[in-house]
Amino acid sequence: MDIAAWLASLGLGEYAPAFRDNDIDFELLPKLTTEDLTALGIRSVGHRRKLLSAISALAENSSAQPGSTLSTREEFAQDATDDDVAAPRAERRQLTVMFVDLVGSTALSQRLDPEDMREVILSYQQAVSREIARYEGRVAKLMGDGVLAYFGWPRAHEDDAERAVRAGLAAATATGRLGGPGGVPLAARVGIATGLVIVGDLVGEGAAQEEAVVGDTPNLAARLQGVAEPDSIVVAEATQRLVAGLFTATDLGERELKGFTAPVRCWRIVGETAAESRFEARHAVLTPLVGRHEELAFLAERWHRATSGQGQVLLLTGEAGIGKSRLLAALAAQVAAGPRSVLRYFCSAHYTNSALHPLISHLERAAGFVGDDNADTRFDKLTTLLTGIGAEAGEALPLLATLLSIDASGRYRPPKLPAPALRVRTLAALTRLVEASATNAPVLVLVEDAHWIDPTTAEWLEALVERLSDLPVLLVVTARPEFEPRWRALSCVDTLQLGRLEPCDGTAIMERVAGGKKLPRDIADRILANTEGVPLFVEELTKTVLDSDLLVEA
Repeated sequence: MDIAAWLASLGLGEYAPAFRDNDIDFELLPKLTTEDLTALGIRSVGHRRKLLSAISALAENSSAQPGSTLSTREEFAQDATDDDVAAPRAERRQLTVMFVDLVGSTALSQRLDPEDMREVILSYQQAVSREIARYEGRVAKLMGDGVLAYFGWPRAHEDDAERAVRAGLAAATATGRLGGPGGVPLAARVGIATGLVIVGDLVGEGAAQEEAVVGDTPNLAARLQGVAEPDSIVVAEATQRLVAGLFTATDLGERELKGFTAPVRCWRIVGETAAESRFEARHAVLTPLVGRHEELAFLAERWHRATSGQGQVLLLTGEAGIGKSRLLAALAAQVAAGPRSVLRYFCSAHYTNSALHPLISHLERAAGFVGDDNADTRFDKLTTLLTGIGAEAGEALPLLATLLSIDASGRYRPPKLPAPALRVRTLAALTRLVEASATNAPVLVLVEDAHWIDPTTAEWLEALVERLSDLPVLLVVTARPEFEPRWRALSCVDTLQLGRLEPCDGTAIMERVAGGKKLPRDIADRILANTEGVPLFVEELTKTVLDSDLLVEA
């Protein structure tokens, strides 16, 4: 039975399109909350209760079936519903809270019939909730014209503050696309704050039950929303520190906010920076490489082989924060002295379902696209790029222009091919770009964070691996240990796994972060014990200690 049939069996078949449009399948059913159902457009309390009861019954039935994709009763209880009472699970968390407000909703409600206002609010809530879900945040509460969301609970990510800002930008854009009365676009204001809270205590009963968050962070997010102009995002200083380098921000200075005794420094997010990668964005100035000299020598030797025409493929693996990107930055700096091309492709957790996103982003950077370029300008820049690397523009140009969604007023004829044939031709054209670059100079190809690679880019990468044996190319693919591509077993592929640093290397990183000063021995030992040899964690925890103002000069 599929979702549509299951809904029909409950007498709720009218909701099948909403479930389908939001990619809800049986695996996701046990994770749906009251807020999720409301965001799907199920406004009736009776229908929500009926659905939650049916989902609960599915979870109970599946718990006895080995291999079922549904959660057990105990797992299902973690996503509390109207009819399930979960045990208190309060915990201390760093949480990023986002508050979104619909601009001018009071004036709208005075002008519109209640039914029309209901449609406006519903479309706004659904648009915002979709963007929050896309970045794996949790809609905590829908309050008419306000939407409260958490990033970092119940599931924490290493980049929750970044996810919240991206979701805020997307939510403001999605709201602006909604047509208000008289065709006037709607607008939203967004406030975001990050801080320590106690979260998880259940308060209220029935449909009003929710997880309470104790701390200043939700209040701060709501107050920051009040500071924001329509279609803009304002973040607290703690959030700004976590996303610095990833987004362009304007310092709004200190503001007096209701309920806060001291002035609060605020920042307005303007947009993404032009940094090529997340690592580059967070490390504008590279610090000396620590504890990786043997690994760097290994990479340099493979580069030497590649320059002689023996294509090399290396899979560089290691856990998050272990230093994969830092090692590649050192390699790129080392090979910069001689003639070479560097092609960099970045996979992202936010684009795992966006076909060829790493290659599209690379082409846009390589061609020099900027935000206000029109279609003709982009087409000219793409043509110049292909000519510059010696690629045959005849077939590649219309394929790549189509890939980049360039509508250049009839300057090229889009290929009229079935989707499978178009994909094959496009992938071949992208591979030929690497081959064309290699005819001019040795090429260093870097594919980063391949554990987030989308299926179409993975197909291109596999074809590239099989093609490099007689080209002056070194291909380095970085990934976390769980990444297991089919091409890993090929004889032409080497694997290098980065381990954790020795304590002496961790000490060197701490002293570098501290500006050459030595931390008190007991503090240094605690940092080393808690970070367990992961260089990024050593850096971040040392910065946290230094920023805490708890240490004073001896």
